[in-house]
Amino acid sequence: MPTITLAESAKLCQDQLVAGVIETIVTVNPLFELLPFNNIDGNALSYNRELTMGDSQFLGVGGVITAKNAATYQTVSSGLTTLIGDAEVNGLIQATRSGINDQTAVQVASKAKSVARKFMDAMINGDGTGDSFQGLLALTPASQKVNTGANGANLSFELLDELLDMVKDKDGNADYILMPRRSIRAYKSLLRALGGATIDEVHTLPSGSRIMTYNGVPILPNDFIPVNQSVGASSGTTTIFAGTFDDGSEKMGISGLTAKNSAGISVKRIGEKENADEVITRVKFYCGMANFSQLGIAALPGIKN
Repeated sequence: MPTITLAESAKLCQDQLVAGVIETIVTVNPLFELLPFNNIDGNALSYNRELTMGDSQFLGVGGVITAKNAATYQTVSSGLTTLIGDAEVNGLIQATRSGINDQTAVQVASKAKSVARKFMDAMINGDGTGDSFQGLLALTPASQKVNTGANGANLSFELLDELLDMVKDKDGNADYILMPRRSIRAYKSLLRALGGATIDEVHTLPSGSRIMTYNGVPILPNDFIPVNQSVGASSGTTTIFAGTFDDGSEKMGISGLTAKNSAGISVKRIGEKENADEVITRVKFYCGMANFSQLGIAALPGIKN
């Protein structure tokens, strides 16, 4: 009698399954780790920016005081929007196929990851249209952008210095430099070109990861900054940012926004669908972004290399 075949024996056995899911959708963004969040209680967060100063004058003996103009202000409002997604799992699948991986838990974790990634993308690219909020590209005023020429420029130490000089709140002490990883490679090339230079200025993040610094300012890699921007005749350029974080005073730098009574990403079990044997779990994030001081952010557009 011939021995059992490999194909036939496979019918009586199962593949070994490793618990958990190996992530293949991974994006680097330490900015999300460091970004402070302010809680909103109400429709939106409103704050006043200085527009013009009250005037003053030199006055001689017997002179007439004419400096009587009052200071003026600009009211800015930053609101919240909703990031949301439903995880729906069939009852039979949950009951019979959750021995190694809990089917609901896996789907909810994936939804939470999707919500976080969409927020991180909007932190950079959000334009405020539809139901989105404004990210750094839209929040940076034109007066806070370094002029890199009609067709952009390659990264240089001089351009980085000019970028940092534009950050004026917190007495000019920037909290971060933000750039795509291809620009970090260009920065490393600049260091190597110095001859004998080593990357010995590092900053340790709260997670324990170590990153480079420039003039003591942490350089944060960010995979959400587009590298296909066009400036003049140059395509495929990118933008580098520098700025400060809000210190709790709501007067400086950038901050994330979330709802006071529902802060952060929340998970809620909605229950069974009325017309199907499926259980709904909702993942949501009431979120937004604010740039309190226009002097707390600067951009270096048109970087080609």
